[in-house]
Amino acid sequence: MKPPSTVFVCQSCGAQARKWLGRCLDCGKWNSLVEEPLTTAGPNPVLRPALTGERARPYVDIDSFDADRVTTGISELDRVLGGGMVPGSLILLGGEPGIGKSTLLLQAAAHVAHTGRSVLYCSGEESPHQVRGRGERLGVSAEGLYLLAETCLERVLDEVTRLSPGLVVVDSIQTLFSLKLESAPGTVGQVRDAANQLLFVAKGRNVPVLIVGHVTKDGNLAGPKVLEHVVDTVLYFEGDRHHAHRIVRAVKNRFGAISEVGLFRMTVNGLETVTNPSQQFLSERNATVPGSVVLCSLEGSRPILVEVQALVGSGSYGNAQRVTSGVDRQRLSLLLTVLEKRVGLPLTGEDVFVNIPGGIPIHEPAVDLAIVAAVASSLRNQPVLPGVAVFGEVGLAGEVRGITQPGLRVREAAQMGFTRCVMPAGSQSADVSAPGCEIFGVDTVGQALDGLFA
Repeated sequence: MKPPSTVFVCQSCGAQARKWLGRCLDCGKWNSLVEEPLTTAGPNPVLRPALTGERARPYVDIDSFDADRVTTGISELDRVLGGGMVPGSLILLGGEPGIGKSTLLLQAAAHVAHTGRSVLYCSGEESPHQVRGRGERLGVSAEGLYLLAETCLERVLDEVTRLSPGLVVVDSIQTLFSLKLESAPGTVGQVRDAANQLLFVAKGRNVPVLIVGHVTKDGNLAGPKVLEHVVDTVLYFEGDRHHAHRIVRAVKNRFGAISEVGLFRMTVNGLETVTNPSQQFLSERNATVPGSVVLCSLEGSRPILVEVQALVGSGSYGNAQRVTSGVDRQRLSLLLTVLEKRVGLPLTGEDVFVNIPGGIPIHEPAVDLAIVAAVASSLRNQPVLPGVAVFGEVGLAGEVRGITQPGLRVREAAQMGFTRCVMPAGSQSADVSAPGCEIFGVDTVGQALDGLFA
């Protein structure tokens, strides 16, 4: 029997099947299997290029060194990267279409070109005239910046060989296709092959390579997860199109800390860095309105003060509404149950809305106490005491659990003029202090509410 020449590959997880299935047996996604050619080695397989021509050496004979990083000229982006781009690194920037990824990379590419390094900017979604027009609106002008509108991977590699650039930008990885494969651009095979070839370029030429990846409606990177394993650094560009603020978050970095964030503001002149995010997010807060609480959040190694708003009202329909923006909806439902069972607040049948103004999502557990305080404030129609900031995780028994880096949070609150921090008693220590800021440690949600209202 002749062996099959094609295989069905799941575009979500990369699993393979001999025949088409409506649902992937590995990840459970529906309508995700696409037919792709089955590649075999054959009698004379083509040898893949090696990353380096070196032989294995003893560990003790290898010197450790810190490579000179290539700065992007954008302080917040360099912060997330750990100080800049490491030569020979493959960096993936993911985000929703239209969020500003191309704008950010064009600004970074122009700065690198100004430093004397040639830059090859490959766009598979825009023509050179479109990129040039966007660059003029952003005030971009660089002699060493080369634009290439191409989707053929082999053609891109030829231009890399011809120009020998100091930085390569590919926008986006889903548009590239290799002539060696018959599958369509964006499929698992094409994305995997393009990523591997660009990895050879980065390691072999010792130049940083930046690639753009779009995300799906679920917020996951479009294409196989193997793409995230191949690259050295994975950055996610987050934000709401209806808000000016944008966040670059590192979820993987072989050359720096993960979970670092960079904050930007979208303007008519492009993306501008936000040097004082706490002041930015609290500039429009009305402290006298019930349901408003300030949270000392921690994004990576950076403390940020954000406002948490809550609105509680009598439900007009059969089922009470639970609506959130910037926080997890299921977490809100859990905290409302804790307030009912452990504190006795009558929330059954009440509509509850929770919002984080500014378009920044908060994922860390320290937001729990701020949500609880904001809901209680709105329900009682009583604002919290002025100059108070909160942080802490809330357990199912109504206990307030400790969180990481309380000292950084307290010092940021004191720097912004807050005079009291309501925080977990278990996180108190000698170094958790700041001049002019009182520490109010609590063990339960009830104690926290006592310290928040007059």
